[in-house]
Amino acid sequence: MRPFVSAATDLSGLVLMPVVTLPDGSRREYPQPVTVAEVAMSIGPGLAKAALAGRVDGRLVDTSFAIDHDVSLAVVTGRDAEGLEVIRHSTAHLLAQAVKALYPEAQVTIGPVIEDGFYYDFAFKRGFSEEDLRAIETRMHEIVKRDLPVRREVMGRGDAVQLFRDMGERYKAEIIESIPGGEEISLYRQGEFLDLCRGPHVPSTGKLGAFRLMKVAGAYWRGDSNNEMLQRIYGTAWGDKKALDAYLHRLEEAEKRDHRKIAKALDLFHMQEEAPGMVFWHERGWRIYQTIQAYMSRLWQDHGYREVRTPQLVDRSLWEKSGHWEKFHDDMFTTESEKRTFAVKPMNCPCHIQIYNQGLRSYRDLPLRLAEFGSCHRNEQSGALHGLMRVRGFTQDDAHIFCTEDQLQPEVSTFIDLLHRVYADFGFSQLQYRLSTRPAKRIGSEEAWDRAEHGLEEALNSKGLPWDLQPGEGAFYGPKIEFSLRDSIGRLWQCGTIQVDFSMPGRLGASYIAADGSRQVPVMLHRAIFGSIERFIGILIEEYAGAFPAWLAPVQAVILTITDKQEAYARAVAETLGKQGLRVEADLRNEKIGFKIREHTIQRIPYLLVVGEKEALNGTLAVRTRTGEDLGSMALPAFSERLTQEIASHGFFAG
Repeated sequence: MRPFVSAATDLSGLVLMPVVTLPDGSRREYPQPVTVAEVAMSIGPGLAKAALAGRVDGRLVDTSFAIDHDVSLAVVTGRDAEGLEVIRHSTAHLLAQAVKALYPEAQVTIGPVIEDGFYYDFAFKRGFSEEDLRAIETRMHEIVKRDLPVRREVMGRGDAVQLFRDMGERYKAEIIESIPGGEEISLYRQGEFLDLCRGPHVPSTGKLGAFRLMKVAGAYWRGDSNNEMLQRIYGTAWGDKKALDAYLHRLEEAEKRDHRKIAKALDLFHMQEEAPGMVFWHERGWRIYQTIQAYMSRLWQDHGYREVRTPQLVDRSLWEKSGHWEKFHDDMFTTESEKRTFAVKPMNCPCHIQIYNQGLRSYRDLPLRLAEFGSCHRNEQSGALHGLMRVRGFTQDDAHIFCTEDQLQPEVSTFIDLLHRVYADFGFSQLQYRLSTRPAKRIGSEEAWDRAEHGLEEALNSKGLPWDLQPGEGAFYGPKIEFSLRDSIGRLWQCGTIQVDFSMPGRLGASYIAADGSRQVPVMLHRAIFGSIERFIGILIEEYAGAFPAWLAPVQAVILTITDKQEAYARAVAETLGKQGLRVEADLRNEKIGFKIREHTIQRIPYLLVVGEKEALNGTLAVRTRTGEDLGSMALPAFSERLTQEIASHGFFAG
């Protein structure tokens, strides 16, 4: 490709023809400067109609962007993640235009893209009602039908500030004044509406339409509680109506599966204002918790981990040495005793190094795997708390592997195998993998980073796993892999992680004697599978909608008597099954059997064991599942064997 010279003319005055290289490697030459839209049309009318933006030499631009030199170009459509972002950004402008048309006294402020949608903040004293949202949405659709061209304009800073002041938009004028000098001030016009924005945007409002306004909330100007309260309208936007409907369906399903509502119905836990962000576990919820903990403890033992326990309160000096105090002390709960400051531990790693440091370590002792159900506390903002998903007090299935650099890749590979087994046992088979590499601010040599990143990459590749790269997203002390699981309604939950740490072992004096007799600092791998047990249980409640597989269910079977004449038999069955380690209850109430069945079905009990006169006489059980399947009559040993096998295999027989 020839060196850059303007495609309009070269230094001799000859007209040059820009060459556009497309994603498939093909090249197209044009006799004069050409827009992204014109390139799309030259490829085909279908692409031209679908085009929303372009990526020119890695930069996202409008379809009106003029190409006047040789470039690489990808035409962006609604099928691309970038196209969806453009749609959402443009729909935020569409919202603002509709609001200004209906409520001219409202002032516009900012309207960014967020996950699954967008929002726009308005200064509007009256506030918006649900009726207002419907009216705004209707006006938005009217603007879409007008198919207004969206045009980009560039203006000088002073002129732009004066323009918005004259329009009565003081917030926009303030934003422009805060933009660093030298940056281009770009505006976008669609019909009578003009807004400040970097862009890009769709070529016309007719490209939009699959959107829904969701709710109104309060928000402080610039996020500062000392500033005035604004009105924030949230919305969602998608490439087409099918995708919008699918998203709204997922929201409906998520609402039905809300772990807080299900927990209340099943009597699992509660939370209250006197202990914000802390969990009051009820008996049935605690059974789930203990089952999960026991499960993981057995796996640790089987995979060479040494389970430990470290203190809750640790002197400030240790957190200063580890580097946590400087970065996280605002998130720590602290207390004082005898003129010493202690922190309630927000994480376990410095304490695990203290155990490692007890005694002289040799390379023969490595890898050393220390694991703990570490009870941690972090001073999360009260507004961020959300049931079990975001708490202040939580327990991590935390482990740290001390190893040599040569052992890094095999240890990561072994961990991935363990993580896959755990997620499969809980019913999760769709995972997403992300490798986060060195950030701009980091410690350690480039050679060490090279080896660490290569080790993580090799571990993923050796398993044949697809993974995404997150450049610059690693921790300052080392790269990491993040593992996200996809639930039954398509949501992703980032739970597992394994991180390489070059920093903390050395800062806290960890070392080992190498084979050549030299003293070396071990590499430390931070790893977790659940992350937070509390949060993982919240995910499980929503994944199963409270209908836990039998091995996890707090009550695995309930015995239902038809009359009080079967009470003695029901008690004997419950005692027999209980002695086998099964979680069984007996419902001996003087209620109709249909009522009992309905009640325990609502409670999502996996097996309902009905006993009447015939069953008591024959020593059998009439077995039903919570889904209503009639498994017929079973002898007690046969049912016990079925349930025991199901628990051992982590099966889902009961539906």
